[in-house]
Amino acid sequence: MNHNAPLSPLPLNHLADTQLRVMSTAQLREHGISSAEAGAHCRPGGPWQQLLPGVCLLHPGPPTSEERLHGALLFAGRPPARTARGIPGQPGAGEPHAPYADAMITGLAALALHRFSSAPPLLSLDHIDVLVPRTRRLRSTGFARLVRANALPTPQQITGVPVAPVPRALADAVAQLAEAGVVRRLLTEAVRGGHCEPAAIVRELNHARLLTRPHVVDAVDSLLAEGRAIAEDRLYRMVSEHGLPEPLWNVDLRLPGGPHLGGVDAYWPDQAVAVELDTRAPRQGLRQDDDAMWSEYARKREHLERLGITVVHITPKKLRDALEQQAAVVRTALMASGDRAPAAYVVVLPR
Repeated sequence: MNHNAPLSPLPLNHLADTQLRVMSTAQLREHGISSAEAGAHCRPGGPWQQLLPGVCLLHPGPPTSEERLHGALLFAGRPPARTARGIPGQPGAGEPHAPYADAMITGLAALALHRFSSAPPLLSLDHIDVLVPRTRRLRSTGFARLVRANALPTPQQITGVPVAPVPRALADAVAQLAEAGVVRRLLTEAVRGGHCEPAAIVRELNHARLLTRPHVVDAVDSLLAEGRAIAEDRLYRMVSEHGLPEPLWNVDLRLPGGPHLGGVDAYWPDQAVAVELDTRAPRQGLRQDDDAMWSEYARKREHLERLGITVVHITPKKLRDALEQQAAVVRTALMASGDRAPAAYVVVLPR
């Protein structure tokens, strides 16, 4: 084969366009192209170029954003070298149906694929972050930056590319960012754009040990306030659109001359039914904080229910994903009030 001759497209014509233009040396070997022949094609002035170690770009021009994504995945997902006994170190890695093994795009590149307007365009990124198992024996090189994890999330497929879910991608992006404004915009867009709930983001930031950084803590405070406001708007919409009677909004409940019972987001005094939004999220990165908050929710609910008040506990995620179902739950509680013993009299005060 002449070193300057382009590869015949005949054995590659079953692949997608991007796969035709970016291939690993292992894939090329499957099509009869040896590593030596691939290396010769990638010499200066040749028809190909080496995009990353073990990954060839099958044309001489600059790579597109899609080619960079596929190249980074091929590099990060390639199987480790076989042991002396010929046993691969990563079961299933490099199989024809899984060319990227368990690698997935994360960080800012993943957010761009999730269509975040506040994320930079793919071609402007100096690095593409790729999430891989902690045991993967590769180092970051070129534009491919490896992010290691003990446990990998289930990726989402976007335009044929495995991409980390938004909460994980956000945590990996925030880990590389020092500008408070950028972090705040990314977190806010995640919630305002309906990608995920604040609690999911805070869990990932906590797991990544990022909640000790002042600019991240400030962004999380704004995020939780934003998430709370969105959840309250959905609750208002649920009552309005599904024909529920108008409640008293955001009130405190007290026993006459007695102790404070706690605040609720909506209360129907005639039926003694209360709705409480669960917007818990551990702010300080400590599991015991979350446990303490849950204990407080549980104590308040038990106290109210001992007084004959039905408490409907709703999460922002349920309001986002199943608004009609949550309206049915509240309606059922209101209708069932006539079958219960009268509730204790409580004083209702604005919160």
